[in-house]
Amino acid sequence: MTKNFLTYFLLWILIQLLIRGNCQSYYIFFPMKRHDHTATIIDNKLYILGGSGYNGDHEFFYLDVSKKFNTKNLLWKDLSYNNIVPSHYGATSVAGGVNNNTLFLYGVYNSAMALVYTFDPKYNKWDNPQITGDNTIRKQFLTGVIANNGKMYLFGKTLPNGLIFNDYSIDMDMLILDTINLNWEKGSLFNAPTGRGDYGAILLPNQIILYIGRFDIEEESAFRRIYLYDTIRNSWSKKLTSGDIVPSNRDFFSVVLGLDGNSVIMFGGRGKTNLPKTDALYVLNTINFNWYIPKVTGDIPRSRFWHKANVMDNYMLISFGCCYNRQDESDILLLDISDNKEFKWVTEN
Repeated sequence: MTKNFLTYFLLWILIQLLIRGNCQSYYIFFPMKRHDHTATIIDNKLYILGGSGYNGDHEFFYLDVSKKFNTKNLLWKDLSYNNIVPSHYGATSVAGGVNNNTLFLYGVYNSAMALVYTFDPKYNKWDNPQITGDNTIRKQFLTGVIANNGKMYLFGKTLPNGLIFNDYSIDMDMLILDTINLNWEKGSLFNAPTGRGDYGAILLPNQIILYIGRFDIEEESAFRRIYLYDTIRNSWSKKLTSGDIVPSNRDFFSVVLGLDGNSVIMFGGRGKTNLPKTDALYVLNTINFNWYIPKVTGDIPRSRFWHKANVMDNYMLISFGCCYNRQDESDILLLDISDNKEFKWVTEN
C-alpha cells in the first residue's frame, strides 16, 4: 500500500512538471489597468510596456492581432519576466531598425533608465544600445514618429516635473534618432512651434510630420493651427485649419492616419472636464485641412485620455487609458475605419 502510494505520488509530480513545462503558452495573463504606456505594433503583435496609475508600470506583454479576436476576451501574452526596463510612464516608442522590426523606447525622467532601449521580438531580448552623437537630453510625454528613412523624430521640451517650457532659450529641440545607424542628430528649429507635450503627431505619406494641439489647453487656436515638419527638407511650416466644427480644447488625445492616407483621425482627450461621447471623435482632411465629425455607428464608448492608438488592418485600435470601467468596456477599443463615410465601433476584428 505504501509502495503503491509512493509510486503514484512520484508519477503525479512528474505529470505536473511535464504540464507546467509544456503548457506555458496557456498561462492566462490579466494585465493591470494603465495609462501613459507605450503601444507598438511589430509583426502583427501589439506590444504594451509600462504606464502608470494601477501598479502595472513594469509589465510588458503583447496581443497577437494577426488572428481574429474579441475585445471582451483578450488573450494577452506576458513577457514581463524578460523586461530589463525600469518602471516608468510617459515614454514613447516606435518600430525601427533595418527592417522596422525592432522596438525602440526613448526613456523618461528616471535616473535609473538609459536614454534608449531596444527590444528584439524574434529573440524576446531587451538591450541598451550604444548610440553615437552628443545627446543627454531626457524628455517625457512626447510622440515619437518614425519616417521611411529609419529615423525617429522627437520634438518638444519638458522639465523634470513634466511641465512644458514654451521658451526657445531653454534648450527646446527636435531630436532625431537614426535607428539604423544608431546615431543622434538634431533637426531645425527655424519656424518651429513652441515646446510642447501631450500633442498629436502623425507621419503623412509625403514624409511630413503633422503636429496637432499643444499642452496648453487654454489656447483658443489649438486646433485652428497645425505645424508641419518636412523630414526630407528639414524645415517647418504651418497651416490654418477650417471647418464649422473644430475640436474643443483638449490634451492627452490620440491621432492615427486614416487608410486613405489623407485623413487624420483624432480620438479622446481631456479638456477642463472629461469629454462627452459626442465630442470625442474628429477627422482632419489634410487635402483641404478641414475638420469634421464623422458619422459613426455601433456601441459608442465613453471618451478616454492618456491612452494610445494604432492602426491595425482596417481598424483604429485604442489601448488602455483613463478613465473607463472594465465592467462596461474593454482595455481595447476597435473602430472600423474602412469606410470614410461611416466609421463603426466593433468588438471583433
